[in-house]
Amino acid sequence: MRRRRGFVPLAILHLLAEESMHGYQIMKELEERSGGAYSASAGTVYPALQELLDQNLIELDTGLDKKVYSISESGRKRLEERALHEEDDFWVEWKERMIWRNSKESMQLREAVKCWEKELRKAMKQTRGNPEGALELVAFINEMTDLLKKKNK
Repeated sequence: MRRRRGFVPLAILHLLAEESMHGYQIMKELEERSGGAYSASAGTVYPALQELLDQNLIELDTGLDKKVYSISESGRKRLEERALHEEDDFWVEWKERMIWRNSKESMQLREAVKCWEKELRKAMKQTRGNPEGALELVAFINEMTDLLKKKNK
């Protein structure tokens, strides 16, 4: 149930809108913009760069000693579209998100969700060939969803 994250590619687009950079510069700048709360790895940044290249949101210049990435016109348009819907400064949000991600509470929540997903998969497996059990599980999930919706109001 792991979702593909889009915040790192978005952060990279924001960086490249300021200036062209090579991969290592991008990793260091992401860490700096988070106040050290985010430690970028090649395993995160380079796949994100490839994804952005595949979407034609950035361009790659291989004419120099290092591969230098720059934002494309499509990438600038994407940032302009997002800016219409964003209320806060992106880098303030970036730093807050990274600090939260490393907090004790966030780690506890992620662990609780991981355990919940494991138990949900077991329950789903047990409902195979059991329509009544499946209906009970759906009702339970709907009830939990409703409780979360009430909590988030």
